[in-house]
Amino acid sequence: MPIKGSGFLSTYVDVTDQSRRQELVAHKPHHDGLTDLPNRLLLMDRLQTAVAQAKRGNPIAVHYLDLDNFKPVNDIYGHDVGDELLKSVANRLRKVLRETDTLARIGGDEFVVIQVGIHDPGNAETLANRVIETLCAPFDCGGHTIKIGISIGISLAPEHGTNPTELLKLADQALYRAKSKGRRTFEISKSQETINSITPIG
Repeated sequence: MPIKGSGFLSTYVDVTDQSRRQELVAHKPHHDGLTDLPNRLLLMDRLQTAVAQAKRGNPIAVHYLDLDNFKPVNDIYGHDVGDELLKSVANRLRKVLRETDTLARIGGDEFVVIQVGIHDPGNAETLANRVIETLCAPFDCGGHTIKIGISIGISLAPEHGTNPTELLKLADQALYRAKSKGRRTFEISKSQETINSITPIG
């Protein structure tokens, strides 16, 4: 805008804060408030994409994770320590996964990993063993040394199907078997398994 006499007056608008607010608004509905991991909504979207890749010859594994002995942590030390433990679990899991994999928290002490680009079931088994080893090491939370474990159920695509919801249910059923066998272990879905709605024991 010209100024009477000489010169111009320029007005600049800093849109940085506005852009950050917009990013936050877009981020929150798709991420867990405690761990900042993708939530179930974003998980299903990414699983749909991963299954499409599996159909084109890039197999995937769906790992359904449930912490062992998490409830006593809340009962003995309180929910603040329990929350700190969940955040520590998320951080450890991030370190053992590749950037191309997806890690989501879908509730309580349940997590799901989408492992992409696997060549055979052995790749899924290797990751499951690494996750178990990582999470069985003691945690230091709130000044307390806490020992937990992890049980994992695994389904494979396209071997066990290409429906995202069914793959998740098959992994859930395999997790139930892993829990029943004594925990701190993993089970891979059986192709002949009937899909039922099973809630893993805590």
